[in-house]
Amino acid sequence: MKNSADNSGNNDELPPEKRLEAPNYRLIKAGIATIPDMETLRECVAYENAHQNRTQILRRLQWKAEELREDEE
Repeated sequence: MKNSADNSGNNDELPPEKRLEAPNYRLIKAGIATIPDMETLRECVAYENAHQNRTQILRRLQWKAEELREDEE
């Protein structure tokens, strides 16, 4: 139950390398789907650009950005 008291640190629970370096694509998709905010998304985009720069992953991150922007409106 420690996690419930630590909600303010949610972004630190799953860093970009954990979200984007999963052993299979389905886990990467799940990691992207659970990005909670634009700050975390930007960190993931920067990580992907600096490391593997996979077009398919960057496209998914773009879709997630559009989704987050729609939710903000």
